[in-house]
Amino acid sequence: MLKSTSDCKLHVAIIMDGNGRWAEVRGMPRIAGHRAGAESVRRVVEAAPELSVGVLTLYSFSSDNWKRPVEEVNALFELLTDYLESERDECLMNGIRIRAIGRRDRLPAAVLRALARTEQETAAGRELEVRLAIDYSARDIISAAAGRGAKTRADFEKAFGPEVDLLIRTGGEQRLSDFLLWECAYAELVFSRRMWPDFAAEDLAGAIREFRGRERRFGAIRAPAPARKLGMEAWLD
Repeated sequence: MLKSTSDCKLHVAIIMDGNGRWAEVRGMPRIAGHRAGAESVRRVVEAAPELSVGVLTLYSFSSDNWKRPVEEVNALFELLTDYLESERDECLMNGIRIRAIGRRDRLPAAVLRALARTEQETAAGRELEVRLAIDYSARDIISAAAGRGAKTRADFEKAFGPEVDLLIRTGGEQRLSDFLLWECAYAELVFSRRMWPDFAAEDLAGAIREFRGRERRFGAIRAPAPARKLGMEAWLD
């Protein structure tokens, strides 16, 4: 069965790539690129509901990002804490629910406190659900589900969030980087050369227009068009 892409609320996932490179080409420290990227998060979150996005999952910090210099990792978590604190009231006013996915046992205490408060206070939001993938690895989540005894597709689906309709990756790279591997099984992919700090509401709208123009077949084929009737049979129809 073909699935319409015209009217449904979308689950859009974004790999926010290119912050560090954006800063480096401007002769700025990498953290400056991450700060600029936080402004892009704000723009995209504000625009998403008007573009029929119901769930927005943002790749904020992968489990492999622990390999980065400790100074950059600490700065990223400070930035994340500041973002959660500063945006909480705005999310409340606009019906935006914030949730985190991924591991929590390795996160700094300040991040955990900010997450707990933000998740609790925005839990009633229904306009948009923003999921922040923090210390996240899709392979680890799949492995953990198997370790808990998941064997069937239904078993595994209980361990994951909603299926992704559209995956966007900025920064010019074209790979999934261990992000939502199960949920992206039939996602439409859009790769943008624009660095994340330059990504704007118009870019999100453009990616969604491209998505809307695609036909999602999920392994099926388009039903053949009915044969045109000829002669007297057409007149009698």
